[in-house]
Amino acid sequence: MEINLGIYISALGTVLGALPALLIRNVSHRVKDNLLAYSAGIMVAASAYALIPSTLKLSNMFVLTVGILVGTAVLTLLEIVLPHQDAGHGADSAQIRPLLIIAAMAIHNIPEGISVGVSYASQFAELGSLVSFSIGLQNIPEGFLVCLFLVTNRIPRLQAFLYTAFTGLIECVSSLIGLQLSDAFLGIVPYGLAFAAGAMLFVVYKELIPESHGDGNERSATFSFVIGLISMIYLTNLSL
Repeated sequence: MEINLGIYISALGTVLGALPALLIRNVSHRVKDNLLAYSAGIMVAASAYALIPSTLKLSNMFVLTVGILVGTAVLTLLEIVLPHQDAGHGADSAQIRPLLIIAAMAIHNIPEGISVGVSYASQFAELGSLVSFSIGLQNIPEGFLVCLFLVTNRIPRLQAFLYTAFTGLIECVSSLIGLQLSDAFLGIVPYGLAFAAGAMLFVVYKELIPESHGDGNERSATFSFVIGLISMIYLTNLSL
């Protein structure tokens, strides 16, 4: 019950973030960039202070290296293979279909969900709750930005909300898959944790940081990144 609740809570962040976007018509690029950077800080801290140390406790540097490299490679392959387009700066909004945005979100949310499921399957009782909470926290600004993008591109508000909520469902399903695979093959838990860390670091460096620096807001985005990092480190220490 506790495990299922944690999985649902992490996915619920996307839905909670989408709700205020239904009431707002215009948000400056500075606010968007700062939200993205804050999310990036949370994800880096979750990887560096939760997933990676737990992998090393369960295994060794070889497993960590393999898992991170495989996670990075899989995300790279998914980005190449799956047809998607990020809601990037300078993109022609009129040309971007909702399906492409959902595909982009799926690329982000699949490894996040797997990391939650694998974390709950590990022998560290507090790790699942910590990773679930951290992913849910960074899903709030992510859900807000995606829903806002759809609304500002003339997608009906209810439809935009349902699209965004669907990406949360994808993460929830990914969490359950990660949990079931880890239950059946406990030996893959450390690989799964390292895989999730590599995938999250890929998303941060490839997507979130470049996107947050796309409109000349590098300085404020940098501070937002650091604040997100510190916030997650603080939460990590509270759980220890």
